[in-house]
Amino acid sequence: MIPDGVDIRPQRARPGDVVIVSGPVGRHGIAILSVREGLAFGTEVVSDTAPLTGLVQTMLAVTPEIHVLRDPTRGGLAAALNEIAAASNTGVVLDERAVPVPEAVATACAFLGLDPMYVANEGRLVAFVPRHHADALLEAMHAHPLGREAAVIGECVVEHPATVVARTGLGGTRIVDLPLGEQLPRIC
Repeated sequence: MIPDGVDIRPQRARPGDVVIVSGPVGRHGIAILSVREGLAFGTEVVSDTAPLTGLVQTMLAVTPEIHVLRDPTRGGLAAALNEIAAASNTGVVLDERAVPVPEAVATACAFLGLDPMYVANEGRLVAFVPRHHADALLEAMHAHPLGREAAVIGECVVEHPATVVARTGLGGTRIVDLPLGEQLPRIC
């Protein structure tokens, strides 16, 4: 439960905020798809489904100044970041190499022609927080079982409002659009 007076709506993202994800992305969508379609990838991918209340309470105890909290469910991380950028009329610059993607998820996505950024998550959150709170917040998240693999994955910027841009591992950039259609069939 979010305490009275704490506002975590997507409109509150501000240039200078850092973007934190609470852990590796893509597990839920790939786990459901593999069971539904009978696919085996050599390593079992287990869903990340988890209640986030305890993690959120831990985060808010560190700083009630968290600007945005969002769950990257349908449409994955890409959809959540685009919704936040559009609602706040800010840009997001994402470091693709910093986004934690489990090897089994990356392998499954490569095999299926999917982008892990668009794969559903059920036990993850995205936070936009003032830069000066990021280290303390990450430390608290890392001490919580659901935030042990939390990572800073980008920042909120003035440039390119309502757009998400990813810095690639090759040194280039690409626009991360809202998903067109559904990359995966609706899960739930």
